[in-house]
Amino acid sequence: MKAEPTEGEWLAQDNEFSLAELAKLTGMSQAELFELVDYGALIPINPDAQPWAFNGKCLMTVHTASRLRLSFDLESRGVALIVSLLDRICQLETQIRSLRVKLPHHVSSHAQMYTNP
Repeated sequence: MKAEPTEGEWLAQDNEFSLAELAKLTGMSQAELFELVDYGALIPINPDAQPWAFNGKCLMTVHTASRLRLSFDLESRGVALIVSLLDRICQLETQIRSLRVKLPHHVSSHAQMYTNP
């Protein structure tokens, strides 16, 4: 049984934004967004195309980056590192959920005893 996509997943699938639109929607400058692209935390749909276009997932990433920058007074390099690590955590959590679905029921519930004290 597949879960319904969240609002963020719909956004990631359906929308494209220019660099200027991302800047306007998030309050980050285009220069800061360029730095996030340089550090690999933000990836254009086609990095070789000009002008760049970004998917909805990038909008969510930039919102997160903006909140981190403001909340913790971080430089772009620190924001990029944190955003990259958060993205990796999300990927690993998705992978774990996928693997748990494939486990037999008794093994899955037994494993939960050790992960949820």
